[in-house]
Amino acid sequence: MTVTLVPSLTPPPAWTVPASSRPLDVLGVPGQINLDYAASAPCARAAADAVAELLPWYASVHRGAGALSRRCTLAYERARQTVGDFFGARAGDHVVFTRNTTDALNLLARTLPAGTTVVTFAGEHHANLLPWPRASVRLPVPAGPAEAIRALDAALTELRRGATARPPVLVAVTGASNVTGERWPVAELAWVARRHGARIAVDAAQLAPHAPVDVAALDVDYLAVSGHKLYAPFGAGVLLGRGDWLDAAPPYLAGGGATSHVGAATHDVRWATGPARHEAGTPNLLGAVALASVCAALDGADRVALHAREQALLARLRDGLAALPHVVELRAFGPDAPRVGIASFVLAGRDSTEVAAELAARHGIGVRDGLFCAHPLARRLLNEAAARSGHPDLPPTALRASIGLGSTPEHVESLLTALAELG
Repeated sequence: MTVTLVPSLTPPPAWTVPASSRPLDVLGVPGQINLDYAASAPCARAAADAVAELLPWYASVHRGAGALSRRCTLAYERARQTVGDFFGARAGDHVVFTRNTTDALNLLARTLPAGTTVVTFAGEHHANLLPWPRASVRLPVPAGPAEAIRALDAALTELRRGATARPPVLVAVTGASNVTGERWPVAELAWVARRHGARIAVDAAQLAPHAPVDVAALDVDYLAVSGHKLYAPFGAGVLLGRGDWLDAAPPYLAGGGATSHVGAATHDVRWATGPARHEAGTPNLLGAVALASVCAALDGADRVALHAREQALLARLRDGLAALPHVVELRAFGPDAPRVGIASFVLAGRDSTEVAAELAARHGIGVRDGLFCAHPLARRLLNEAAARSGHPDLPPTALRASIGLGSTPEHVESLLTALAELG
């Protein structure tokens, strides 16, 4: 991984959390039940503490020799190292701080070598559908993980058939659906991509908050994540991956920090290599440090126990939804496919926006309604749900309940009770 550290200073890293605290507790508002983690997870105590600790030192990054600036530069670059380590960055990988997953994937799209073909599935979030070139190959939504693997293998075989040259190919897939929570077979898709000489990028916005993600172990080339899904504040994301394409492309933004030399003539510019090439301007120091603090806290936690707890809550939520005769869950794969803590559903005969408003006003429960920035997938699943359930009166949009670190059995039961009353 490519990082640059300044000499160590006496104060500890900005994301150091006192041993007596509970870094993975999340902030919230008494009386409000937040079941909208998939949109933006609440801030973890680790992130809030890290920001509060750094604020007195808040100063420029990479721009000054004073103690405050040196401390902030150190905090920023150590945050990069922490995030890279958390996601298994390899030697030669770059960790570029962005605004969010959408920004990260747009950055990657700008760095594609000329002639690159991008292969995606129609089940992606807009962030992994819209940035790619118009000539991209979009595969249908598969009926399950095995079908996704076969479809990708067939598509890459066809792309390479009869070709004398091997132009670049990038496969862009999600790690877990933001609509259904269903997990995709990332390691197997990466193996298929590698067999055909293609690279693979993973939208891990929904997967990373719920399960360990290691780019080296998965053998993926690029990873995009959002801090605001990972219990950190808005405005910080990461594109992590192989440095060759990133170093060969023009900077995502032109400006200070992205250059190694600027001459008197406007064309006399030498761009930096490494993450700085695509981080022009003053960086989001607090966002980077907050995100790193959460990564450090999760790295020190019992991820197996956290996963088991979440899966128990998710199972109760889905069982409870299935028991309500007027509720239909959305799914692309089979009912037993592995999932993260997300369930989307509709109430027959009820407008989803009105239901969400009633849940908030009468019960203090926050869920998401709409098509979840995955319009092609959500519309397809709504049509499939109508055919599967036999309900002709399903609404055109859905509801989504999503859980995480701060969710409790009481939260889930409150939602199920409220939905039963709304039926």
